[in-house]
Amino acid sequence: MSTAKTMEEIKVSPDYNWFRSTVPLKRIIVDDDDSKVWSLYDAGPKSIRCPIIFLPPVSGTAEVFFQQVLALTGWGYRVISLQYPVYWDLMEFCDGFRKLLDHLQLDKVHLFGASLGGFLAQKFAETTHKSPRVHSLILCNSFSDTSIFNHTWTANSFWLMPAFMLKKIVLGNFAKGPVDPKMADAIDFMVDRLETLNQSDLASRLTLNCQNSYVEPHKIKDVAVTIIDVFDQSALSSEAKEEMYKLYPNARRAHLKTGGNFPYLSRSAEVNLYIQIHLRQFHGTRYAAISPEMVNAEELEVQESSLNHNSEEDD
Repeated sequence: MSTAKTMEEIKVSPDYNWFRSTVPLKRIIVDDDDSKVWSLYDAGPKSIRCPIIFLPPVSGTAEVFFQQVLALTGWGYRVISLQYPVYWDLMEFCDGFRKLLDHLQLDKVHLFGASLGGFLAQKFAETTHKSPRVHSLILCNSFSDTSIFNHTWTANSFWLMPAFMLKKIVLGNFAKGPVDPKMADAIDFMVDRLETLNQSDLASRLTLNCQNSYVEPHKIKDVAVTIIDVFDQSALSSEAKEEMYKLYPNARRAHLKTGGNFPYLSRSAEVNLYIQIHLRQFHGTRYAAISPEMVNAEELEVQESSLNHNSEEDD
């Protein structure tokens, strides 16, 4: 398979082009600093006051969750996928994100975070625990302690490094071993997204990713958590995964046999199913992320997907 062909797979797919042509990208500034721009896609019924918000990894942009946006809005959910402005400090990020939720008039939300996005989601839930803004968390290939990357000593020098060097650091975490075509397409798409990020985007995200910090789980013990993990090669060590299970003993665990670092792209149907199962526990409450009249249709779809998924597992 030629690289030129795979490089284009997701970018020219009908789904991606449909997403780009139907969901507008919004840019919002909530800080005094005009250069701090949140970019986001907000799709699905605006009447929903507790949507699910997707937070990308270091290399990701708001587009990387397009499969989730399309599938979940099709079932009546309100979905927001975003990318961060340049924040160099976790507290500064949490403050900016809180202002963004205020601006969008969202009191509480469900957060899906991938890798760094999952760490930021946990830190935000922790910082706002006295006046909770996070109703539930879905953590995909995520971590709870930045020391696992052994980069805490360089965290303060990322801002000095040129963009090509930062890209090299990020690419070093992408899968090296054998991957199936869907995983190869996901990697190509993420490399393409990485190319759109500038030096300060990357340096600030790597700083947040590696700044010495860890999650204090006792502060978010009332938040419902689902952990989505892959069993094949990913940037996370098995120790980091075990640590997450220990922190959240009551979390639901959703395991994918394969999928690499970006299962939301390479195994989107399975990831979407796990997201639906997680959000289903809030149906009929004021924290439902779905439009009430869509619930029955969505329930049937989840049951069908579950059956199909189970029969595939049995094969």
